[in-house]
Amino acid sequence: MNTKVIYIIFVSICFSYNTYSQPVKKFGQLHVDGVFIKGSNDEDVMLRGVSLGWHNWWPQYYNADVINWLANDWKAEVVRAAIGVDPKRAYIKCPKRALRLASQVIDAAIRNNIYVIIDWHSHSLKQEEAKSFFSLMAQKYGAYPNVIYEIYNEPVNDTWEEVKNYSIEVIKTIRQYDPDNIILVGSPHWSQDVQIAADDPITGFDNIMYTAHFYADTHKEWLRERCNYALKKGIPIFISEYGESNASGDGTINFEELEKWYNWMDTNKISGVKWMIADKKETTAALVPHASSKGGWSESELTETGRLIRILLREKAAKSGW
Repeated sequence: MNTKVIYIIFVSICFSYNTYSQPVKKFGQLHVDGVFIKGSNDEDVMLRGVSLGWHNWWPQYYNADVINWLANDWKAEVVRAAIGVDPKRAYIKCPKRALRLASQVIDAAIRNNIYVIIDWHSHSLKQEEAKSFFSLMAQKYGAYPNVIYEIYNEPVNDTWEEVKNYSIEVIKTIRQYDPDNIILVGSPHWSQDVQIAADDPITGFDNIMYTAHFYADTHKEWLRERCNYALKKGIPIFISEYGESNASGDGTINFEELEKWYNWMDTNKISGVKWMIADKKETTAALVPHASSKGGWSESELTETGRLIRILLREKAAKSGW
């Protein structure tokens, strides 16, 4: 059945479903075993959730009310705090603001017993700044099993050698304070060259995974083949960002390719995080312009992709017995 048809059928059902997702209570401390994420009892874990937009452009959604709503109503198992690094009002120029907004999201995720990705949302190497940021994050939150670190969102012009060397230094910094929470590593060309990382992986550390990002109307079978190559070489993958349209975040939803990606993730037990909780006028944004900054969104405040991801998250929660 077409994903669009499924979406239409389930819309009214899922808006009335009221169970509460608390995956951290169920899975506890996560770890990597081969290519899989495992829970504290060695059960397989496949997380589903959503990413907030860049904190510097959509700070209004970096609050406890929004995270409460995503956990309770959307049944998100993981949320991603996309801490912008380079643009105006981002971390480099306004670090205190970035840390405050990140903490508001992380604290709320911990209270709601969901997982949270602390994402260094940059397209260029900023090694010393990243080490400083993750040192603070690991010291403050390293004792919580909720935390996942994404240390480089999408390298663009860096080689894998450069990204690998950077990643090793940032991983060392985190591991001084947090010995076991999962760390996600990006790869060149917008985190799509995972096959290159697979041929020369980072060694000497536990609980390391590699990210792949897809936008369904641009990244198709060729990217799944790269991911399959990495998996066969024992490289664990986490889809820490994906969208339903083309790589710009806009355009038509490609339901056919999106369904192929969902099936591929299910088959391989790959976790996935949808981009993005923001009210930007583009296809991948989950909210319409001026949607409430406090969560509690009505159906009319959600875009088509916002309604779709909410349904899929709630359907998974219902099947999982949350």
